Amino acid sequence: MNILNKIVADKKAEVIQKKKLLPISYLETSPLFERHCNSLVKKIKINDFGIIAEFKRRSPSKKNINSSLSVTKVAKEYEEAGVSGMSVLTDGKYFSGSLEDLILSRSIISLPLLRKDFVIDEYQIIEAKANGADVILLIAAVLSRKEIKNFSSLANNLGLEVLLEVHNLEEIEKSIMPTIDLFGVNNRNLKTFEVSLETSRSLAEKIPDQFLKVSESGISDTNSIKELIEFGYKGFLIGENFMKSDHPGDTAKDFIRRITQ
Repeated sequence: MNILNKIVADKKAEVIQKKKLLPISYLETSPLFERHCNSLVKKIKINDFGIIAEFKRRSPSKKNINSSLSVTKVAKEYEEAGVSGMSVLTDGKYFSGSLEDLILSRSIISLPLLRKDFVIDEYQIIEAKANGADVILLIAAVLSRKEIKNFSSLANNLGLEVLLEVHNLEEIEKSIMPTIDLFGVNNRNLKTFEVSLETSRSLAEKIPDQFLKVSESGISDTNSIKELIEFGYKGFLIGENFMKSDHPGDTAKDFIRRITQ
């Protein structure tokens, strides 16, 4: 069993337990459930490009990245740095994240927040809305076309935007539907964790122009951003490159400054 299959299996067991502890009827009573979501698409389109800065303590491939930083401190720094949105890992077992990180971020910044997790059940989408998310991540590699359609439709009905993550042409073709807002090309192979920006370059023209294109993972220099902009990408999700710093916000601010020079 590869790491992706193991994560999904563990996530299914986790969701079963969550449903017993906190049913949907309880989630819908959250004060955040009725809030109007902030649009990541609109935020990115304001400029020529948009950085989605990630808060990530660890990952299966890199182990510990930076576990000492406060999520509220980083969130505030990211907002002040001028990023377009913030991605918050909420998986606990493999990424040391939590829904509390999402709630705390929501309490201190107005940036669009992406709940980054392995969504395999409609419950998690309602949970995302109840905890302050504006955007959810759907990973085509672990979902059928029917699941993508059902999950994205539910998200849209709740006012959430959908970032659909792909790794190849087959995943793009099964995911093209009007309920998707952003197409994210992950440069990291989730089965081997190898990273190559060639994935974004080769798939760019396969994604219809009506979708905002986002390149994810392995982006560590500004020249890569400038090159990928030429391939039609408007959004760039960056985590490790910022989080390995003691001051992720300062690193993000300098990164954005160098792109615009």
